[in-house]
Amino acid sequence: MERGRGKWGSVSRGLIPLLGLHTVSEYSRLDRKPPITAALLAANTIIYLRPKFILPFLPTIDQVWFNPHLILKYTDLKRFFLSPFFHINESHLVYNMLSLLWKGIQLEISMGSAEFASMVATLVAMSQGVTLLLAKSLLLFFDYERPYYNEYSVGFSGVLFAMKVIVNAQSDEYTSVHGLMVPTRYAAWAELVLIQMFVPGVSFLGHLGGILAGLLYLRLKASYSGLNPVRQFMRSFSHALSLPLRLVKSLFRNRPRITGRGTAGGRIARNTLLTWRCDACTFDNSGGLNVCEMCGTGRTGDAPSSPGPTSEIRDLSLEELRRRRIQRFARS
Repeated sequence: MERGRGKWGSVSRGLIPLLGLHTVSEYSRLDRKPPITAALLAANTIIYLRPKFILPFLPTIDQVWFNPHLILKYTDLKRFFLSPFFHINESHLVYNMLSLLWKGIQLEISMGSAEFASMVATLVAMSQGVTLLLAKSLLLFFDYERPYYNEYSVGFSGVLFAMKVIVNAQSDEYTSVHGLMVPTRYAAWAELVLIQMFVPGVSFLGHLGGILAGLLYLRLKASYSGLNPVRQFMRSFSHALSLPLRLVKSLFRNRPRITGRGTAGGRIARNTLLTWRCDACTFDNSGGLNVCEMCGTGRTGDAPSSPGPTSEIRDLSLEELRRRRIQRFARS
């Protein structure tokens, strides 16, 4: 998360096209395209660009700064939930979105879109809540009011630090964090310290809250054996959205293909012989038979027909004809 209340969007927008090209390049190499990650990238970018068609529905950054004092004093849930999706400038946005692209693709492909969406929603609430709790605790126990309790911050990096903890939780390897080799599972902690030391204007509590939220999420996931209600909602929602598409696919899949020479495909294609209708019981018989399969009445000369295969056995008993008919319908 980025601190401060400087001029919003003061940096030129030359990096956003590069972000778009990099995203398209990464997605083109994937067999399975993670939709939730793409939606998060698009949402954060659109909120930063603020196109005219969403301006009536979009608050300004001054209305969503994460500020513990204002959130607790006025119960301002808008600041609590929307501040992660706003960014101060283009470099802030692009850096966070590149990190989201890398982590989001890994997590969404490994756990599925529904569970990934529920995880992101949970991490947004948990990282913001932990940060709020830390700021209030520092005020109560150490009288740290100005540095943290009245701090203004925005950005998705708190959620990204939580995602980094989840991605690296089971790794036994080493990784480089700004040139420093550390165990991968502790990479988020090393990045927290190094960013605080060398990058001015970042929110220490926001990043720390993200790390603690990631650890808390892993602990709760390991101890919770029941059905996740958020995950169940996301699965039901995605199932409902895909219902029209699946319905159209099923209609086209089961629809027989009609040509100028008759019907092809499906079960109709199994019997390409023309038929003749019995005068006695009006049953439609195969064109290769001279005796009605239903009642045993002989075929009359004026019954419409067409020649069947020459290998058809014509002189069969009535019982044998009925037995074959039962077998034919059982197979179909």
